[in-house]
Amino acid sequence: MKKLKLGLGTQILIGLTLGVIVGAVFYGNPAVIPFLQPLGDVFIRLIKMIIVPIIFCALVVGIAGGEDGKQIGRLGLKTLIYFEVVTTVAILIGILAGNVFHPGTGIDMATLVKTNISSYVSTTKSVANHSTVDMLVNIVPTNIVSAMAEGNMLSIIFFSVMFGLGISAVGEKAKPVLRLCQGISEAMFWVTNQVMKVAPIGVFGLMGVTVSKFGLKSLIPLGKLTFTVYGCMIFFVLVILGLIAKMVGINIFSLIKVLKDEIILAYTTASSEAVLPRVMNKMESFGCSKSIVSFVIPTGYSFNLDGSTLYQSIAALFIAQLYGVHLSILAQVNLVVVLAITSKGMAGVAGASLVVLLATLGSVGIPLEGVAFVAGIDRILDMARTVVNVVGNSLAAVVMSKWEGKYDAVKGEKYLEEIKNGVIDSNEAQSL
Repeated sequence: MKKLKLGLGTQILIGLTLGVIVGAVFYGNPAVIPFLQPLGDVFIRLIKMIIVPIIFCALVVGIAGGEDGKQIGRLGLKTLIYFEVVTTVAILIGILAGNVFHPGTGIDMATLVKTNISSYVSTTKSVANHSTVDMLVNIVPTNIVSAMAEGNMLSIIFFSVMFGLGISAVGEKAKPVLRLCQGISEAMFWVTNQVMKVAPIGVFGLMGVTVSKFGLKSLIPLGKLTFTVYGCMIFFVLVILGLIAKMVGINIFSLIKVLKDEIILAYTTASSEAVLPRVMNKMESFGCSKSIVSFVIPTGYSFNLDGSTLYQSIAALFIAQLYGVHLSILAQVNLVVVLAITSKGMAGVAGASLVVLLATLGSVGIPLEGVAFVAGIDRILDMARTVVNVVGNSLAAVVMSKWEGKYDAVKGEKYLEEIKNGVIDSNEAQSL
């Protein structure tokens, strides 16, 4: 009898379904959370455990494999310009959607549940003390070991680039170090495959906790906001990112097909980190340059949060409408500028989207306590914006590879064909 083999995506969907069922059965019963929460927490911790060595080694190998300082500088400038343009477009779409659909108009605040946001407020105050200049200065680490321990992505990227350039400059004497990094990189990707075996269990735990805490009733009063956010996310991916993909000669649906398992995992865990190693691996298989993938995707986690900024702009207008605060055109322009600045470098901050939202509201005169009304369903909205962040950063790797003339179209087509024929899913199922 032939053994049934299920791909990772199918296993995750099963975990998702079971988590929703268990969460619905135990809705409002906090006794189930201590049993489910550790399942999700262990999976997320396993992912975080491998991210730093993967990024460091992959970037060092990519840089030392032939890039020089001028090329890296050019790539960095192009990448930041691209990130800023796309992020600004995301903010503008959110502002437009908020003005067109008015998700906060006509809602009785008495029907909404307030969530304690004191921890986010304290984080916002500490973040507010640091200017953009401070953020740029802090990219340079004083202690790389400390930066790695704290998961400071920008500092790790900076050091990795410098270290890779150093290996390239030294030449033959540094080859053993390069081979060591290559070995560690390959070993960590093997570890990633092993960690993915428990992904369905982690998803089961995370979804079970989410549904048992909030249920579906919590979405009803904020249904208009939820539909607006999800509708804009879908529009942004299919239309805006779709147009960008078409401009560089690929189909956005092809990219989605390549990332389908990662999209499901990112959605269910609401964590971009959970898919970072696999996204980097897949984009390289899809024809992108290894050095570009290693640089662009981790950097995008701090500078290219399209889904997060899109959500924050809609949420800001939602809260303003909730309190009957009229925002003039000038105030909305100010909102765009503030969001563009405050969203940078916030990926490592707990509850980053809510922290950015709090920092933004204060600058345009919108009551901060309004965040307490959306915090309760933030997890549901976070799931959608995480998917947009992942797709946006993956596309950025393709765009930069094309821009630098380092995209292997033949390799990409071959990989896509293997996915269409089920070869990749079959191999994945065997490894699981």
